[in-house]
Amino acid sequence: MNPRYQIFISSTFRDLRNERQAVLDAVLELGHFPAGMEVFPAADATPWSVIETIIAESDYYVLIIGGLYGSTDEHGISYTEREYDLALSKSIPVLAFLHSDPSQIPAGMSELDPVARERLSAFRAKVEVHHCKYWSCADELKAQVVIGIVHAIRVAPRTGWIRGDTGDTAETLKKQGAVGGFEVV
Repeated sequence: MNPRYQIFISSTFRDLRNERQAVLDAVLELGHFPAGMEVFPAADATPWSVIETIIAESDYYVLIIGGLYGSTDEHGISYTEREYDLALSKSIPVLAFLHSDPSQIPAGMSELDPVARERLSAFRAKVEVHHCKYWSCADELKAQVVIGIVHAIRVAPRTGWIRGDTGDTAETLKKQGAVGGFEVV
């Protein structure tokens, strides 16, 4: 049985549309499920509640950092940084990809506000405690994401999703312990 994994894609949106699409394509081409703002459902919940639920259900977390810090909450923390912190708190493996030369990002795709620039710089430094990969274009990012996901699955396999009509269902249920309050024997 080959599980399929849900992979959360996190980044700012306006400046990284092409890069997000490249990562989404990479996840789909690997046969996994991408999760991110493009596929969020309409819901009777706050945006953050939706994000929390989807990250909690994800097997891996891909973070892309470009030239913008992004929209912030009432405490001045970007939603991208909050997503990152949440993934860490849930022990979800983080695959981090940072733009290799932020000074080369066009002004319309970069932070102009000094406070936001400082927050972005601090966020990059916070993320760089992980082994990060650096990218300069969407195609390079896509290739690095494919390698990163394949490696993560090999060294840190997660639960993932398995079709209900494959494998020994009774054995699968037994591994999980109990169903509906009844122990499977």
